[in-house]
Amino acid sequence: MESSTKCEMQLLVNGETKSVVARQGDTLLFVLRNELGLTGAKPGCLNGDCGACTALVDGTPIKSCMMLAIETVGKEITTIEGLHNTPIQRAFVEHFAFQCGYCTPGFIMNAYALTETKPDADDATIQEWLESNICRCTSYQEIEAAVKEVLRQKRKTE
Repeated sequence: MESSTKCEMQLLVNGETKSVVARQGDTLLFVLRNELGLTGAKPGCLNGDCGACTALVDGTPIKSCMMLAIETVGKEITTIEGLHNTPIQRAFVEHFAFQCGYCTPGFIMNAYALTETKPDADDATIQEWLESNICRCTSYQEIEAAVKEVLRQKRKTE
């Protein structure tokens, strides 16, 4: 079967099964935006460097421009549209952790995964995770402060 042939696939996106028809060579980013209308993941570099397209696949942050949609069949996909008033979203607002906003969904998805999977993250771990996303507008201090605030809150409740 050639890569230009379209096929139907069932994707689990933000807790709902979605039927899409896409080429086997279509990226997850393309399918999210153009087939499902989920435009929170942004096309930036389209080569995996900037992180603007970050989504979660089975809870792991991935660059959706680098993963084929067909690879996500049978996996749980979470986009920024699937998060609802989470602590990291509130912390981004409270700490002014964005400027133009283009990179914000990718940063939030990455930071959400970090705070969910590594509640004991130290400064080096936080910095390593944040390095996978690029922002041209801000200094990252506000983003790091937002992440640290959520981690502090999680530690208090445990």
